[in-house]
Amino acid sequence: MNRLRLAIQSKGRLSEESVALLREIGIDIDEASRKFLSQAPNFPLELLYMRDDDIPQVVSGGTAALGIVGLNEVEERGFDVKVAARLGFGRCRISLAIPRNEEYTGPQWFSGRRIATSYPNILRRWLSDKGVDARIEVITGSVEVAPAADIADAIFDIVSSGGTLVSNGLKEVEQVFQSEAVLIANGNLDSGQQEVLDEMLFRIESAGISRRKKYILMNLPESAMEEAKRILPAMRSPTVMPLAAKGWCSMHSVVEEPVLWEKIHQLKAIGAEGILVLNIDKIVP
Repeated sequence: MNRLRLAIQSKGRLSEESVALLREIGIDIDEASRKFLSQAPNFPLELLYMRDDDIPQVVSGGTAALGIVGLNEVEERGFDVKVAARLGFGRCRISLAIPRNEEYTGPQWFSGRRIATSYPNILRRWLSDKGVDARIEVITGSVEVAPAADIADAIFDIVSSGGTLVSNGLKEVEQVFQSEAVLIANGNLDSGQQEVLDEMLFRIESAGISRRKKYILMNLPESAMEEAKRILPAMRSPTVMPLAAKGWCSMHSVVEEPVLWEKIHQLKAIGAEGILVLNIDKIVP
């Protein structure tokens, strides 16, 4: 396989979660000897550490074949890249917020007002879509202080919990853009590079499936086996093995985590005993 260059954020939570994902899919990363550019010893990949807002540009230009970055940066920068996979971490939203004592009457509230943001392009598209004529003040630092400093009347910024807005006397009034970490790719990969990307996508899919499922095994009366199969429809069918105790069997299956406790109560109601629930390291689709 050809060695691919992957650009990731140099520091911060998104960097940590990107490295954790790579390790989860079997790509070794030596954080102790982190450099501007470093190679993975067990996979044809090298990492380029850089600012998150530069990643779409270097992937579009071909300096890096791949990148892990927030979808908000991809949308804001507007460079020609392909979103190869949504990764499920780094979730946040970009929202409009106004002083908490203001009465919000809808998008037209912003007409003629100043909005501070680090995401002018996303905001400009939203304003155009809503037919609102507002003045955009581009700020790269602490956007949330702009109203208090009389730099702007409102802000358009990333929101996670909303605690920062509250502490600055603001309230969220419009959720404009939902973001998460994505794997982006240059649109002109050769066949060897595409092979490496396909292998990464296969592993990422496997890891994602595994995170959402639990392995469950239990003992139950043979008379309850058919009902247990109805409760636990596995990927094909559950594994059933006889026990030394007459009239009893052991059943093994895979369960979606959101319905795990519901299934456990149903199984106990039909006589299941000794229920064990285990984490799944990998499921290969």
